[in-house]
Amino acid sequence: MIKVFISHQQADSTKAAAIAYRLKSQHQIDYYLDVIDPHMGKGEDLAAHIQAEMSSCTQLLAVVSDATRNSSWVPWEIGVATEKDFPLATFLDGTAAAPEFLRKWPYLRTTADIDLYAQTSKAAERSYVAKRATLNEGVARVRSTAEFFATLRKGLGQ
Repeated sequence: MIKVFISHQQADSTKAAAIAYRLKSQHQIDYYLDVIDPHMGKGEDLAAHIQAEMSSCTQLLAVVSDATRNSSWVPWEIGVATEKDFPLATFLDGTAAAPEFLRKWPYLRTTADIDLYAQTSKAAERSYVAKRATLNEGVARVRSTAEFFATLRKGLGQ
C-alpha cells in the first residue's frame, strides 16, 4: 500500500493540500500531510511525531517554493526519507528552482506531472511486492526505488 508523506513549509499548505487531494481523489493514494498541531511543541517532541508518521508512509513528496528556504523541517524530513530509501520527488511551485540538495531527485511542476508521479508510484509498489517474493526486503526496496527514479525521470524528460 502506498502512503505519501507530503512535506512542505507552512506557507505552502494550500498547494500541499491540493496535491494530497488529487493523489487521494484521482489515484486512490493515501497520504500524510504534515500539518502539525500547534500544541505539539517543537524540537524533540515534534521530531518524534514526524518520525512516527513517516514510519507509516512509503515515500515522500516535498512541496518546494521560495518559502522553503526558511524551513529546517523540509530538509530534515527529506533526510529521514532518504535513510529509509523512500522514493522521493519534489513539486516545485511557481518559479521556484530546486535547491541543490533536491536536484538529484525528480521534480514535478504540473497536474500532469502529479498524475505521472502517481502512476509511477503504483508501478514501483507492484515491483517492490514482486521483488520481495524472491529478495530480502531491503534489496527489494532499493531496486524498486531505483526503478521509480529512472521511470519518473524518463517520463518527465529529466
